[in-house]
Amino acid sequence: MAQIIAEVSRTFNEFLLLPNRTRTDCSAEMVDLCTPLVRHIAGEASAIELQSPFTSAIMQAVSTSDLAIALARNGGFSFLHHNQSIQDQAATVRKVKNFKAGFVTSDTNVRPNDPLSLLVDVMRRTGHSTAAVTHDGTATGRLLGLVTSRDFHPQRHDLDGPISGRMTTMADLPQAWPDITLSEANALMWDERLDCLPVPDTEGHLQHLVFRSDYADNKRFPNQVVDAAKRLRVGAGINTHDYQERIPALLDAGADALCFDSSDGYSDWQAQALSWVKKHFPEIPVGGGNVVDGEAFTFLAEAGADFVKVGVGGGSICITRDQKGIGRGQASAVLDVAAARDAFLERTGEYVPICSDGGLAHDYHVALALAMGADFVMMGRYFARFDQAAGAKLPTRDGFVKEYWGEGSNRARNWQRYGQGGQGLVFEEGVDGYVPYAGDLNEGLALTVAKLKTTMVSCGSTTLAEFQSTARLTLVSDQSFQESHANVTLRDTPTTI
Repeated sequence: MAQIIAEVSRTFNEFLLLPNRTRTDCSAEMVDLCTPLVRHIAGEASAIELQSPFTSAIMQAVSTSDLAIALARNGGFSFLHHNQSIQDQAATVRKVKNFKAGFVTSDTNVRPNDPLSLLVDVMRRTGHSTAAVTHDGTATGRLLGLVTSRDFHPQRHDLDGPISGRMTTMADLPQAWPDITLSEANALMWDERLDCLPVPDTEGHLQHLVFRSDYADNKRFPNQVVDAAKRLRVGAGINTHDYQERIPALLDAGADALCFDSSDGYSDWQAQALSWVKKHFPEIPVGGGNVVDGEAFTFLAEAGADFVKVGVGGGSICITRDQKGIGRGQASAVLDVAAARDAFLERTGEYVPICSDGGLAHDYHVALALAMGADFVMMGRYFARFDQAAGAKLPTRDGFVKEYWGEGSNRARNWQRYGQGGQGLVFEEGVDGYVPYAGDLNEGLALTVAKLKTTMVSCGSTTLAEFQSTARLTLVSDQSFQESHANVTLRDTPTTI
């Protein structure tokens, strides 16, 4: 007969945190939300660490390049969805990696005799307003000058004329020396009042460009998640069908981490795919999932997963439980997997982070997930509300909404994720709908982070590791849950002071 798990399947709504003693050194300003993204040896730092424990869901409606840029600037991480061609996904990865850097390899390059019309086309394609003029039009050619969108106007200048007529030559440009440091380059830009500083080698060939805007960006977003070259970090989702063709293209584009995306990751197919990645590309971190119990976590960790996503059927857009009767309450799933993660650490000396994916309906659910043992969370509905997400912003009688659709919906038709047989969806496991519009990600995430930090302070914690080890949780009755909400008639107009 079937095995019955005695424990009730519980959700985050069924728990509350108990306050702990708040020390005098425990304040919101002192809270550090740094957390490991990928597997590491106990006592050592993770190869990739997040400054804030937030990742965006591997969904068409969520993880665009714009959202990946905004989230990385705020300390989080995005996995760009794979429900698109390999070429398109790789191009999206490149867009994020090329957004900013310390020393930039120029991707907007022209020759002096090229017509201005070509420059217009190149700038439109790359989205950049500064072009390097080299003798052969490459990123490493002999540097002759710079030309920007402020040096010409398409309606005022002859677009058939040569770029040399509008560019600033190297004789009129301050330039860096070959082994200049980034701090020296930034200082030189300010001293010379430059927006862009070219860095040639000893023979005059272009090596890099340094931009003032990147310096300002670093000051505005001090918690950015960047690689060794100061480029924003970004991940990419993959499936167990075309991963052997997709992964090389994603790594060539600069992806920092990969994640197998499946509604049910407890499978031999995912274990075989993880083994293949570790054999051919051992340097790239790759996550697995999704799972809902410790047995499945251990299976994927032993197969080589560098982190494991937890959650089946808990997403606001997901109807897997309705359709198939498969899943588990998210709180129960996180607690079970966290215990298995700790046992794996004790047995092997390796820490494999876990991600709570789904079931996060309110901001305080994030705090609960982290207290229960999750190292970071992954959210879809939450990020789909912002300007940077893919869904259209639409007006309604009650305000604006954003489109939001599940990967298991007919709109997405991500059959690779669900394994229903054949080359398409037999039935839907996700719906197509709307979420309330929430404006800009930078402002919305800042509010959620503020709530998380003050919750941790009330629990006497200044780090996520301390929060996990000292948090106290209590179950909530239905009456207690009702007591948690306001029960007065609310004002519908502002109070006059």
